[in-house]
Amino acid sequence: MRSIMLTVLCLTGMAVAGQNYQALNGSSYAGSLGTGNNPASIVNTPWKWDLTVFGIQAKAVTNALTVRDYSLISPPGDAAVQMNKKSQAKYASFNYNINLLNARFAINKQSAIAAGLNFRGYTRANTSRFAWQDTLRTLDRWLFLNQNNIPLTGDVISSHWVEVFGTYARTIFNNEQGRLNAGITVKLTRGLGGGYSNIRSGEIELVPNPGGTEPTYRIKGLAALYAYSSNFDKWNNDLSTNTNINNFISNSHGGISFDFGAEYLIKESGIGSFNDEEDEYWDYKWKIGASLLDLGFNQYQYSRNSRLFADLKPNIEGTDFDQKFGSVKGIKGFNDSAASLFNSVRVPTGEFNIINPTRLVLNVDRWITQAFYINGEVSLNLTPLAGKGRLYMKEMNLLTITPRWETKTFGAYLPVQWNAENKFWVGAAVKAGPVVFGLHNLGYIFSKKSMQNGGGYLALIIKPGKKKGSTSNEKKRSRNLRQYQCPVW
Repeated sequence: MRSIMLTVLCLTGMAVAGQNYQALNGSSYAGSLGTGNNPASIVNTPWKWDLTVFGIQAKAVTNALTVRDYSLISPPGDAAVQMNKKSQAKYASFNYNINLLNARFAINKQSAIAAGLNFRGYTRANTSRFAWQDTLRTLDRWLFLNQNNIPLTGDVISSHWVEVFGTYARTIFNNEQGRLNAGITVKLTRGLGGGYSNIRSGEIELVPNPGGTEPTYRIKGLAALYAYSSNFDKWNNDLSTNTNINNFISNSHGGISFDFGAEYLIKESGIGSFNDEEDEYWDYKWKIGASLLDLGFNQYQYSRNSRLFADLKPNIEGTDFDQKFGSVKGIKGFNDSAASLFNSVRVPTGEFNIINPTRLVLNVDRWITQAFYINGEVSLNLTPLAGKGRLYMKEMNLLTITPRWETKTFGAYLPVQWNAENKFWVGAAVKAGPVVFGLHNLGYIFSKKSMQNGGGYLALIIKPGKKKGSTSNEKKRSRNLRQYQCPVW
C-alpha cells in the first residue's frame, strides 16, 4: 500500500479548478463552492444557506503521452497509451480537489459565512528536450537517440494536503450605483504528502567498441535528488489499515493559508430600478471580482529514504546503470544501487516547504438578458516570483470565457479556455436541481486521443426550497413590462 501511495504522489503528473469548477465561476448560484474562486462571492447569493454535500474535480494536461482510441462514449478495450516520440521538452500537470460538507450561511443581506473540508493536490513535471522509442531496452540506446539533446534535465514536484476552511464576507458599501463586497478565507492545512526530484546530466562520451554491435557511452557527470515526506516511512504492512492511516496523518505537519477577495456589483440604472423589489436586490449589470488565492505553503519532513547524489564516479558507462538498476526492488534497493555509482551521497534532513499555487484571479461577469450571462476570467500564477530556488505549485488556468444560461434550478455552461500550457479547450457543464456536472474538455467525448488532456467535475449542492430574497435576473424577461407601471408610494 505504501508503494502505491508513493507512486501516486510522485508520478501522477507523468502518468496523466470554485477550485476549477470552472462553469460556476462568477455565478451568484455558486454558493459555498464559490469560496474557492473568490471568498467575497458568498454575500451576493440569493439563498439563506446552501450545502455542498460533496464535490470532486480533476484536471490534467501533458504532451508526454497520448491515450488513443478511447473516449467517454467508446469501449475501453481498444485504448492504448502511446509515448511522445518527438525530440522536444516534455511537461505534465495534474490537480484535483475533493470538497466535503462545504456550507454557506447568510447572516443577513450584508454578511455571510462559510466553512468546510477539502482534500487537494497538485503535481507538475518538466523535462528538457528528449526523444523516445518504444523499442529502447538499454540506456546506451537511449543516449544514442538523444546524443544531440545533452545535457538533460528533469524536475517533478508534488504536494497534497487537507484543509479546513472558514470564510467571512460582508458588504463594505452599498449605494444606488453599486455595491462592494469583500471576504477572507482562513485555511488550516495538513500536508498529507509531498515530494520533489530533479536530475541534471553532464556530457556523454562515445567509448570505442571495435566489433561491437551497439554504441557504448561513458557518462561524464550526473547529479540527482529525490525526496518525499517522512510520513510514508510510518506505513507498516504488519499493522492494520486504520492504524497505518492514523500514523500517516499524525506524522504530517500543519500549516495555514489565506484567500482574499472583493467583488463590485454595478447595478442597473433607469426607470426599471424605480420599483426596486426585494427580488432585485441581488441583480447586477456587471460584477467585477478580484481575488488572491492560496497564499501559503505546506511543510514536510524529509523521509529517511530521500537522497542527494553528486560527483558521479569516473568511467561510469550506460551498461553500469543497466546492471545496477535492472533488478532493483524497493526504495532501499534503489538507494543502495545508486550509492555505488556516486562519490557523494547525502541524506537530506529537516523540513522542506512547497508553496501553494498562489495566484491572482480577475473575474468579470456580465448579465446579457433574461437568464443569459457571459463570464470572463484571467488567472495569473504568482509563485514563479518566489525564484528558481523555491519549490512551488502552479495553477493550469489562464484565460477562460464562459457564456451561460442559468436559473435557480437549471443551467447550461460553455467554458472556453486557453490554459497555462497553451492548450485550447472547449468544455461544457449542466446543472439540474442539486447536481452540477461538467467536462473541462469536450474532446473527452468527440475525440479519441484527448483523454490525457482535460478532466471534469461533479458536485451535489443542497439549497433551501425558498430563497431568502432571491435573484430576479432570471425574471428580467418581465422587467420591460414592469418599468412602465406606476411607482408604489
